[in-house]
Amino acid sequence: MNRSACLIFNPVAGQGEPEQELAKIKEILSPEIDLDIQFTTPEIDADQLAQAAVERGVKIIIASGGDGTLSAAAAAVVGKDVSFGIISRGTANAFATALEIPDSIESACETILQGATRSVDAAFCNGFPMVLLTGIGFEAETVERADRESKNRLGIMAYVLAGLQELGNLETFDVEIETEDKIIKTRAAAVTVANAAPPTSILAQGPAGIVVDDGLLDLTILAPASKTAAIASAFHLFQTASAGNATERDDIGYLRAKQFKITTNPPQKFVVDGEVLGNTPLEINCIPSGLQIFVPLVEEEELVEKLEGLPNLVVEMK
Repeated sequence: MNRSACLIFNPVAGQGEPEQELAKIKEILSPEIDLDIQFTTPEIDADQLAQAAVERGVKIIIASGGDGTLSAAAAAVVGKDVSFGIISRGTANAFATALEIPDSIESACETILQGATRSVDAAFCNGFPMVLLTGIGFEAETVERADRESKNRLGIMAYVLAGLQELGNLETFDVEIETEDKIIKTRAAAVTVANAAPPTSILAQGPAGIVVDDGLLDLTILAPASKTAAIASAFHLFQTASAGNATERDDIGYLRAKQFKITTNPPQKFVVDGEVLGNTPLEINCIPSGLQIFVPLVEEEELVEKLEGLPNLVVEMK
């Protein structure tokens, strides 16, 4: 007997041909999974479709679209006994990259068919679901500048160009950050709180090595003294993230906590998983093991050892 699943499909995501992409998904999944296909529209978002599926008792929900679609669909699944499949078709595909899920349609579908799941953390930011990150200040302004037309035309480069343009408007703000055990006050140009983030999300990479199932959120503060320092800080974050090392610059700070309350003066826009959703203040809370995500099967590595040549070697077999 085939499994059944609700497929939530965003027909305007990414730069491909949606009809062909949907046909490919159906070709791969339909022989083994009975698909109930639901389309997002300007009036009906992915979270509404996913919530309706949960209420119908659906045990597998698959979302296909950009990071905003995936995050919205995940909202209805957090804390539920539902397995969540990801088929990324967006511009950045940060969601899939951060969770080590293939971003090609074929490989993503095969991952779902394999049936292996992993528990990962989720979070809520002012009531909005957050799987990846929340950006305050510079990142939010950059995302807003990269409109749909430029993303369709330029792809990921739309974000790069928007970031370079936004540097001309770089402004700092006072920020107060409250955790379970401390209150931090400083001045910053960007504050990023990450649950999961690919290395390309450089403003989230202060601590590097973000862990998606540790029950903690990672906060990075970028506080450059000038536009030149901002460029240098961003480049440093790129280098350290690529090497898997924590940052060492004085104008970058980071910490980990289960929750954050953040206020700014003046109020700043914030972006959650690629969507600008409001202005500060905000509160972010981690939901440990909040999602059951389909992930690729990992082959167990063969144990390798080399002992020969060690001085005074004695090996006793048990």
